[in-house]
This record gives sequence, structure tokens and C-alpha cells, in this order.
Amino acid sequence: MASPNSTRFIFVTGGVTSSLGKGIISASLAKLLQARGYRVTIQKLDPYINIDPGTLNPYEHGECYVTEDGAETDLDLGHYERFLNISTSQANNVTTGRIYQSVIEKERRGDYLGETVQVIPHITDEIKYRIQLLGENNQFDFVITEIGGTVGDIESLPYIEAIRQLKWDMGTRSLVIHLTLIPYLSAAKELKTKPTQHSVKTMLEYGVQPDILVCRTEKHLNDGIRKKIALFCNVDASSVIESIDTDSIYKVPLLMREERLDSVVLKKTRASAQRPPKLKRWKNFIKRLESPKSTVEIGLVGKYVELVDAYKSIIESLIHAGTVNHCRVLLRLIHSEQLSKENILEQTRGLKGLIVAPGFGDRGIDGKIAAISHARQHNIPFFGICLGMQCAMIEFARNVLLMPRAHSTEMDARTPDPIIDIMEEQKKIHLKGGTMRLGSYPCKLTAASKAYSIYGKETISERHRHRFEVNNKYLKAFEQGGMKATGFNPETGLVEIIELEDHPWFIGVQFHPEYKSTVDTPHPLFIDFIRAAKILT
Repeated sequence: MASPNSTRFIFVTGGVTSSLGKGIISASLAKLLQARGYRVTIQKLDPYINIDPGTLNPYEHGECYVTEDGAETDLDLGHYERFLNISTSQANNVTTGRIYQSVIEKERRGDYLGETVQVIPHITDEIKYRIQLLGENNQFDFVITEIGGTVGDIESLPYIEAIRQLKWDMGTRSLVIHLTLIPYLSAAKELKTKPTQHSVKTMLEYGVQPDILVCRTEKHLNDGIRKKIALFCNVDASSVIESIDTDSIYKVPLLMREERLDSVVLKKTRASAQRPPKLKRWKNFIKRLESPKSTVEIGLVGKYVELVDAYKSIIESLIHAGTVNHCRVLLRLIHSEQLSKENILEQTRGLKGLIVAPGFGDRGIDGKIAAISHARQHNIPFFGICLGMQCAMIEFARNVLLMPRAHSTEMDARTPDPIIDIMEEQKKIHLKGGTMRLGSYPCKLTAASKAYSIYGKETISERHRHRFEVNNKYLKAFEQGGMKATGFNPETGLVEIIELEDHPWFIGVQFHPEYKSTVDTPHPLFIDFIRAAKILT
């Protein structure tokens, strides 16, 4: 497929080690280009063979992020949306599994007319097609493509080869940004450039010359080091960009602006740099982030708390909401397996609000229920998300409605009171990947509810990722007991929001509001939750 003449393609690769922050650099560059008036999108190419990360353990891959169109994607897409304030889609995250699946399906249909199907050209052609798909019809001025993994990995080879071919085809409409590490050896008291040199050498062996080097470092690069890197890596010194460690990912766009990353990109792709970036709102956000007027401590209860990436979107949403409320959210991560009725007071002492996180399975459920019971009885603002909402209803049914064995059929198939049950359309589904209730669905709010006052409108749209739902047979009992369903799907009648009467702030939602919170548009539920928590401070 021929790519549009005006769309420019930027490829971001990584070397030396993983977790250098390719996603944040990609999002930061995209933000700078967007601030100059360019239309920008970002995609992530992941080299694993899973079709998508939906079936991956959070310990392996962190959070699974869900897009508006129901794609289960890499968590980096959350960064893309939070920085750019625009929605991504299935096309923004492609895996090796999806590439091979597509090629094999074409081979089975006979699309290749008897050819021997090979990595080159068939796999690389499919990769090139997926990369260029976002640039169709000139809908974007820049398409930034982040390549997962580290250069030199066997899994990444087809992607690097595809980049090599695209660079040859596109000329100045494409460039490669290579992110590397400049380690500081404390014994020698100096930065070392050799890992970067070797990483670029590996790229050159594959036929790809990086145009820009972004060097992750904990110490500032002096001119001598920049010139040395430029000399040995075949780039000009102005294309050696320092990416120094910082205490917030949201400062990275401003740091990249100081390093003139966007200016170098525009120059190399022969795009206009006449419009300076408009970053006033972003700078105001950073100012509020750095200079809060108060602090509020919130507890996040979950079973993956030792890995913060498992709850990345929730954590970032709290940061966004804190800046709106001119406060810093101090987050205490509480492992639900270590919570009980006996230690709940000690574990939650000093907290002004509790969030019970989403998840699957029965591990840590008793701890989540204990936390909810504590929040309910002590008037602590409570926010339950997905499974967190379901646990709130289980706790209420057991302790208020006097249904001691009430449960979800996900955890107890024989419960006499299945207040949470599998959705009807899910009962005949046996495949795990991509088969849940996924993506954006409408929700109609009750006019007199707290949710309505927070959103300020009757109909909202939120993203979902679940198989189990509230059993509507029990709604009347809950309402009589003081817990009301205040948000419903208008087409199916499925419960989306529950609220507790006679409580300062007690809301559970079946959807995932954290997926829609961005720097420019923090989510209203998180904003109001932090506002309520501040009142107790």
C-alpha cells in the first residue's frame, strides 16, 4: 500500500535495556507536535505472539488498557491518550500474534496464489501495511510508531526490517529515534557511552541508521559526551537528545522541548517549524502538580499492588484529580490478601478515602470486602471500580441485607444468593481472548443521584472490561436496604453505578472510568472523590 505523500512516519526503537521509557518519549514528542498544531497519533507494535495482552497476567505485562472500540491493548496506549487527549483504537496496537494470524488467514484463503509464505516479504509487508494504515486519507500529519522490546531481540527482527524498507521507500518523510541508556558508574564517577555505541552498531547491522538518539541518563550530558556519541553513532551533535531522570512523566514533554526534540524532528522531516508549541495548559498542570496547597492520603486496595503498573490508569487518574483539587494525592497501596477484620484499622489508619481496584478471581476478595465494610461503617469516601463495585454489593448483602453466603458466581458457583452473576451472553463463550464485554457503552443516570450531580448530564459513555454483572433480581432488596442503582445501560438494563444512601461518598461503578481520564480532561468521578476525601483532611 502506498503511503500518503503528506503523512510523516516516526519510528521509536529502544536499545541496551528495556523500560527506558519509549512510550513516554513517544507521547511527549507527540504532545509537542500536537501543540504546534499538527495532527498526531501513536501506535505500539509489540513483538510477543499473543494476539493482545488481554490474557496476560498483570505480573507479566502490567495493566491491560481498553480503547473506545473495545480493543484490549498495551498500557502505553493509556499514556498516549492521557498526553494527547484523543482516543486510540485497535489499529494503534499490533502484536506479532495478530500479524501472523492475518498472514496465515490470507494463506488459507489462497490470497498468495501458491507462493511460499515467508517472513520476508509476507510478514514484513503485513507489518508495513499496519504501520501505514493510520496514515490513510491524510487523517494525520505524523504517525509515531513505538517498537516494543529491545533492538537485538529475536522477536523484534521483522519489525526492524520493516522499518528499513519503509525508510528506503519514504525518504525524508520518515525517521528513526533510538532510545538508549547512558549509565553512570559511581566507582569511576563518569557516564559511559559504550552501551549506546553497541546498540547503534546492532541497528546498523540490520541496515537501519538512527536519525536521532535519545539518551536516558541520571546525570546531565556535557558537550564532550554529546560529540563523542555523535561521532561514533553517525549523527550530528544536535540529534543527541538528553532524557534525564525526572520525578514525573508529565515533565518529560517540557524537558524534550528544552532539548529541541520536536525542532530536530521537524527539520529532518522537512516540516514547518514556524508555529511554536502552545503549552500553556500543560505548564499550568505542571505548576499545580508541583505546588499543591494540601495533601490527601488515599488507599488503593488490590491484589497486584507490588506491581504499580497493574493499576497505572487509576494511579494517573488520581494525579489528574489531585491537580484539579489543588492537592497532592499520597497513595498507599494495600495488598488485599493481607487485609482482614482484625488488622483493617491499623492498615487504613490516616486514610481519607479508599479505592477497591478491579480484577478477576477470588484471591484477596475477603480483604477487599473487609476494606469496604470499614469504609461503609466509618463514613470514609469509597470508590469501587468493576470488581470493586461487585465486592461492595457482596459486603452490603452479607452485613446489611443479612444474606451471609451472598457472593458472585465467579467465586462461588453454589452461592444461594448470586447477587453477581455471569452475563447471559457470556454463558456460551469458552474462548478467553477478546470475548468479555469490552469498550464503550452508554449509561443513563438517575436524575436525583450523586452520579448525575457529578457528571452534570443524564447520559454518559464509559469503557468496560468484565464478564459478570449485577443480578437485577436483587435490586429491590438493595434499594430497600439503602443501596441504590443509579446508572443503567439504556438498552440492556444492566447496572452500571450503585450508590449508598446516608454516606458522605460511596459509589461503585461497573465500568473503568480510569481509562478516560487525561491531563486535559480529568475524570469527574475521580475529581469528586478527591474533593470528598479532602473534606475529611
